Amino acid sequence: MDQLIETLKEQLIDTLNLEEITAADIDENAPLFGAQGLGLDSIDALEIIVLLERNYGIRLKNAAEGKDIFTSVANIANYVAANRTK
Repeated sequence: MDQLIETLKEQLIDTLNLEEITAADIDENAPLFGAQGLGLDSIDALEIIVLLERNYGIRLKNAAEGKDIFTSVANIANYVAANRTK
């Protein structure tokens, strides 16, 4: 699981062009959206959806599902581990 979390951190940095952030800067339990976390927005959420589909074969059914999954890197990792097809 730790390797998946680190991989997801790197993929998020690359996909979202978070050039000033390293994987070590991201707390896997910190919120991704809002002022307390990475400060991601709805456009970033769409890019995460594409990342999950492309890299892990995961298709989300609706936006509400993403809202529950994208709370933290650790939560995304748990979802990927349970649902990946690639």
